Amino acid sequence: MESALGVHRFQFAFTIVFHYLFPQLTMGLALLLAVFKTLSLRAGGEPYARAARFWGRIFAVTFGMGVVTGIPMEFQFGTNWARFSELAGGVLGQTLAMEGVFAFFLESTFLGLFLFGEKKLGPRGHWIATLGVFVGSWLSGFFIVATNAWMQHPVGYEQSASGAITLTSLTAVLSNPWLRWQYPHTMLGAVVTGSVVVTAVAALYLLGGRHVPQAKVFLRVGVPAAFLGLALSAFPTGDRQAMNIALHQPVAFAAMEALFHSEEGAPLVLIGQPDMESRRIDNPIHVPKMLSFLTYKRWNARIRGLDEFPPDEWPERIPLLYYTYHVMVGLGTILLGIFALSVLLLWRNRLWRTTPVLWVLLFLPPFPYIANTAGWLTAELGRQPWLVQGLLRTSEGSSTNVSSGSVYFSLLGFMGLYTLLSILYLSLVGRSIRRGPDPEPA
Repeated sequence: MESALGVHRFQFAFTIVFHYLFPQLTMGLALLLAVFKTLSLRAGGEPYARAARFWGRIFAVTFGMGVVTGIPMEFQFGTNWARFSELAGGVLGQTLAMEGVFAFFLESTFLGLFLFGEKKLGPRGHWIATLGVFVGSWLSGFFIVATNAWMQHPVGYEQSASGAITLTSLTAVLSNPWLRWQYPHTMLGAVVTGSVVVTAVAALYLLGGRHVPQAKVFLRVGVPAAFLGLALSAFPTGDRQAMNIALHQPVAFAAMEALFHSEEGAPLVLIGQPDMESRRIDNPIHVPKMLSFLTYKRWNARIRGLDEFPPDEWPERIPLLYYTYHVMVGLGTILLGIFALSVLLLWRNRLWRTTPVLWVLLFLPPFPYIANTAGWLTAELGRQPWLVQGLLRTSEGSSTNVSSGSVYFSLLGFMGLYTLLSILYLSLVGRSIRRGPDPEPA
């Protein structure tokens, strides 16, 4: 049973990590498309309209990949996690259905108008269609994050003696205090991904001496958007989400910092390696009392360590949780520094001539993907051993009639199919980037 459960978990982790490569780009690009179209309504805003058309083509291909890779995840709730669906489906089915019925159809409808209706709709009508794509994309993200937020901090429910969970207040689910900070933090991460991709393509064109006017348009929008996304991801959203974890999941908070023993004036560890046998951090580099200050705004505040909780409530993979959390924070800090410099150079009208910075921007796109993936791994690893915090353990939610061999077989199939899809996606996006934006009108 344990081996089958492990394969169930790995398969879902693989499919959801691969799937989220695409929505984080579309949700980020959706905001940038709205910005491009808004700026294009100004007199002489045609370069921004061309930018919107160019990134709209990449958005459409990425949106299609997100749909294709998202469908298997829905099926896995029934095939791999049948008991979870049976017990918690009365709550989660509501938000997932709303995502499909409201957000997905809104986004896909307006995307069709955006792609094929520019001439018929006119400038203002096409701008409204672009806003519809943005609202649909971000509304879809809201319902998905609301689903995860309920699993992290369940509200508005009743649980029967048999363990079945029923919804008592949809309003409570959609106004979950956990969602209040998790949602903007997630969407800002998507804005960072979209903005970094836009600036990387701009750097590619500038370094190659191609499409220079359009590349400057990309940088004027992408660089400030990336900087603001990174700054707001750190504070207030990241700070308040960490406070949520400290208040409602203190054992996860202790594991994220590998704090094995409770401390007053706990230090913030910058670098170190958790030693589970000795229950300490090897080779630590830390800032004294900083963790207490960042968490409770008091230098000598007491932070609860893992020693205050039963071992069966500890997250199962504490070293991995510790590293994913620190990778997320570390990459976010590095990216924030890079884009702070880029904003300064942009403000001084020197960014397009500063070749070393352009080379750095060119190679940045993998890092927001890594940071976002590490952030989601932190959230999911920290909640373990629970599927629904405090209500349903992960070991109680998997399908009992699906063997590990069957899951391995389907997992290999997914890996092969997703490899082919990746090749197709990269070839389509690469061809669009090589072609470049629409040429200026004669």
